[in-house]
Amino acid sequence: MKVLILSPGYPADMPEFTRGLADAGAEVFGVGDQPVAALPDLVKRSLSKYVQVRSLWDSAAVLGELRAQLRGNEIDRVECLWEPGIMLAAELRQQLGVSGLSIDEAHRFRDKEAMKLALDEAGVRTPRHVAADSAAAVWEATEQIGFPVILKPIAGAGSADTYRIESADELRAVLPRLRHVATVSVEEFVDGEEYTFDTITIDGEIAYYNIAWYRPRPLVARSNEWISPQVIALRDVDDAQLAAGVAMGYDVIEALNFQTGFTHMEWYRKSDGEVVFGEIGARPPGAHQVDQMKYACDFDVFRAWGSAVVQGRLNAEFERRYNVATIYKRAKGVGRITHIEGTDRLQKRFGEHVVWNTLLPPGSPRRDWLQTLVSDGFIMLRHADLDTTLEMADAVGSELHLYAG
Repeated sequence: MKVLILSPGYPADMPEFTRGLADAGAEVFGVGDQPVAALPDLVKRSLSKYVQVRSLWDSAAVLGELRAQLRGNEIDRVECLWEPGIMLAAELRQQLGVSGLSIDEAHRFRDKEAMKLALDEAGVRTPRHVAADSAAAVWEATEQIGFPVILKPIAGAGSADTYRIESADELRAVLPRLRHVATVSVEEFVDGEEYTFDTITIDGEIAYYNIAWYRPRPLVARSNEWISPQVIALRDVDDAQLAAGVAMGYDVIEALNFQTGFTHMEWYRKSDGEVVFGEIGARPPGAHQVDQMKYACDFDVFRAWGSAVVQGRLNAEFERRYNVATIYKRAKGVGRITHIEGTDRLQKRFGEHVVWNTLLPPGSPRRDWLQTLVSDGFIMLRHADLDTTLEMADAVGSELHLYAG
C-alpha cells in the first residue's frame, strides 16, 4: 500500500506515526513545508519520498506538486494526524480518488457547530450551543443559553481562545480578544469531570480505546499559571462510572461515520452521573498522550495504528497494566531556567515508576505556558493502583519546582 502522510515531521509525535506506517508494511510518502534537512532522522528512514511544498495551505499547489513529483505512484491512502491539515487531507482524497474522510465528513470534525448539530440529530447529549459570527450574535446567544457560557472557536484545537464567561462584564472584557476568530461557538457550561475517549477504529469498528482523566479540566489549567496540569490514562476503563461515557463514544463514532484511523474525543461526567459530549477530532490527542497509551499497555500504539490503516487489523496484543500520569510543569519567573528543586528527592521516592522526564535543563529558555500544554517539560509515571498513581502525581505537582530568571 502506498500511503501519503501530511506533515510527517511536525508536530512532535508525527515521526513515530510515520514510522508506524512503514513498520506496518506501507510505502510511505510525505508532504510538508519543512526542508528535507530539517526532518527528523526517523522520518527520513521511514519515507520512500518527501515532497516539500511552499505552503501546506494552498491545496491546488500541493496537489500540483504531488502529481508532478509522485508520477507513477498511485496513492492508496492519504493520512493526516494534525488538526490544521484535516480539511486539506480530505481535499486531496477527493482529487486523488482515494477512500477516507470525505470533505463533508471532515467538516463535521473540524467545525464544532456542524459536529454538534450532527450529534444532536443522532440523539447524543451535547451542550446547548449557538454559532455566532459577530459580537451582537454572541450577546444574543448568551442571553438565550444563560450564564455561565463557554466561548470557543468553531474550528479550534485544544483550549486555545476558549473562555468561561460568568457575567456580562466578563463577556464585555473577553470579546475584544476574539476579534481574530471569525465564528465562535457559544455553549452551555457543563460542570463536571472531564475525560477523553481515544480510539483506533477499523472500518467503523473500535479496535482499541483509551480513557484519560484531566486534572483539573483544561480550561481551568489554561487559566491559572501556578497549576501543574495532569492527564491520567486510566487502567480500569471498565469502571461503572465511565460506562455511559464509553457508550456515548461508540455512538459518536457511528454518528459521524468515522471509518479507519485515530480519534480523540472529550466528554464530561456531571455529579449526577449524566454524561455530556465535548468535542472530537479525527486525530490522536496531543501533548504525548499517545505515549501514555504505550506505557499503560506496553505496546507500540504507533505501529498498531499503522497496521489498522495498512492491513485493516490492529496486529497487536495489549493488556491494560498501569495507570499513567503525566504532570506538566511550569517554571516560576521569566527568562531562562535557573534551577530545579525536588527532583532528587522525588526520584528516590518514585524512581522505579517514572517512565519519562522531559524537564528543561537549566539554561534553557522558558516556554510560553499559554501556547503549549507541555510547558517547561513533564514527568510521566505509572502504577497499577490508581490511588497510588494520583498520590505520586500530586507530589510531583506540589513538590517539584522549576525557576526562571
